[in-house]
Amino acid sequence: MSNYNQNSGLQKRMIIMTVLVFVFFIAYEFLVLKPKQEERAAQAKIEQESKQNAAPEVSPVVTQDSKTAIEAPKFTDSKIVTKIKTQNNIIEIDNLGRVAQVTLLEEKYKNDKGEQIKLFSANQLRPLETRFADSSVNEEAFKIDVVASNSEIDASSSKQELVLTQTLTNTVLTKKFTFYPDGHYDLTVSSTNDKQFFITNGFRPDVIADMYAVHGFMTKLNDGTLKTIEDKDLSHEETLTGLKFVSNFDRYYATVVYNFEKSLAITLMPDSSNNPQSFIHANSNISFSGFMGPKNYNDLKALNPELIDVIDYGWFTFIAKPMFTLLQFIQSYVGNWGWTIVILTILIKLVLYPLSYKGMMSMQKLKDLAPKMKEIQAKYKGDKQKQSVAMMELYKKHGANPMGGCLPLLLQIPVFFAIYRVLINAIELKGAEWILWIKDLAEMDPWFVLPILMGATMFIQQKITPNAMQDEMQKKIFQLLPIIFTFFFLWFPAGLTLYWFVNNLFTIAQQYTINRIFEKKRVAKN
Repeated sequence: MSNYNQNSGLQKRMIIMTVLVFVFFIAYEFLVLKPKQEERAAQAKIEQESKQNAAPEVSPVVTQDSKTAIEAPKFTDSKIVTKIKTQNNIIEIDNLGRVAQVTLLEEKYKNDKGEQIKLFSANQLRPLETRFADSSVNEEAFKIDVVASNSEIDASSSKQELVLTQTLTNTVLTKKFTFYPDGHYDLTVSSTNDKQFFITNGFRPDVIADMYAVHGFMTKLNDGTLKTIEDKDLSHEETLTGLKFVSNFDRYYATVVYNFEKSLAITLMPDSSNNPQSFIHANSNISFSGFMGPKNYNDLKALNPELIDVIDYGWFTFIAKPMFTLLQFIQSYVGNWGWTIVILTILIKLVLYPLSYKGMMSMQKLKDLAPKMKEIQAKYKGDKQKQSVAMMELYKKHGANPMGGCLPLLLQIPVFFAIYRVLINAIELKGAEWILWIKDLAEMDPWFVLPILMGATMFIQQKITPNAMQDEMQKKIFQLLPIIFTFFFLWFPAGLTLYWFVNNLFTIAQQYTINRIFEKKRVAKN
């Protein structure tokens, strides 16, 4: 195949690939993830409304060698024995020493009914539930209530201690807590008679009001690597050692257990839906810290800088992390997350301007050369070799690059995906206002103004951008993009739509400026 045909064909394929990447990415979010979350939300609601005397589900207990030992009730009738109030939440402990519920107290953490968000659904694996390796001890442990040193604790202004004691026939299990005003805790758990047990950080928070994101399990190993397993992706038991923290998470919230002085070991077990459940190996004594709540960057960093890794940015973490750091820095001066996004978008456009400039200038040159390219194609219609040589001479003479318009665009795709992951995972945007009708940048625009403006600017951008495409089908695909993107962005968070809208505005300004520069150069040559 000739060099010209290779370049032309590659250019077309890269353009089409770029379009498909964006369309598939957005379509996947809307057509796959969102319906899946809605289905899960509906199912959770049904479970919550089920009869209290329904037969409890069961879940196996892990042993030290990861083999199933016995089955223990996972969901049992429980009553609250202790309530702990901190500055940020109310933690309820049930009669088996498990965290029954965590209610977030900050004003911005409300669900779609205007109620303060509760992290856990009725029927799920409870944080800090213990499982004994000895089946007879374990069976008894799910029948005997714990005794709490206090029934009401106020840790909103100073740290407070709580002791839970469960007296069984062959062992006494003791949980010694220290709760802090910010909502995190320290915990030491021990059993007498060397009875081995396991303790779990529980199933992830299940906040129905918040959609869009990946849910599952994450851990950080001693070598600094992160391991993530999404819901429904764990098909078999797996044991992991040398861990700094374990986290089960949804879009904005997590249940985290961590120890940066002594490594943790866990066994991961799938539930009936192949969702990951982590059981921490405790032997007969273990100490660690933990928290259950929002994945707020500053709060995590205050506990330990390594805990910011609890916020999952996916493949583009290496770009997303510094980008969020910059976002935080700007917001500390601006004080408004909406304007912070606007400023960040402008900075990104300025940094990428050299790439954009080269791509836009290349497209201008190709557009101007289009008539001569057609002449060459007609002149050497029967001789592809001569046609290729003539094309390459044409490009060389005018300093044009047939790939120049595509490569800069492809190089910017990781930046878009990184900013997407930053904005979609930043709980700091939840409840954050911008202007006028935008009261929550983490939710969709209630009046669809931003998506429509985004689509309109995308249309204008197409109109003023030189188009060297000869294929009519490609042209039609590009003409439909503003409509397709507008449709999908109707349901996207306002913060992300704001980013894309401002990005389009400055792309239009850049394109208009470059068009004028190119026109002046062309006039000067003539």
